[in-house]
Amino acid sequence: MTFHQPENREKKLLVPGIHIRTFWGENLLISVVDFEAHADVPCHSHSQEQIIYLLEGNLEVHIGERIYTLRPGEFVIVPGEMEHSAKVGDQPAKGLDIFSPVREDLKY
Repeated sequence: MTFHQPENREKKLLVPGIHIRTFWGENLLISVVDFEAHADVPCHSHSQEQIIYLLEGNLEVHIGERIYTLRPGEFVIVPGEMEHSAKVGDQPAKGLDIFSPVREDLKY
């Protein structure tokens, strides 16, 4: 078991307007995500299952042909290999992304 204080972790730029702080164990990785207003997560996919949990702001998430507008406290589960993208509203947003198994490309 390990203890973390996310505010003390260096942020990493994921794409313009989006910074992450990641933490991982053997079977999952969690990412604290800070979104600037109007930032876009480009369409992509990965083998890991993902939960996108919104803490602050609004986030429009596209999963396959479906569009979900998340508000604080809401989440979606993205199956592995499913194409998805996201767009931030007029205000900054904050969320948690949880991946299983661990995404090696997000470890730093």
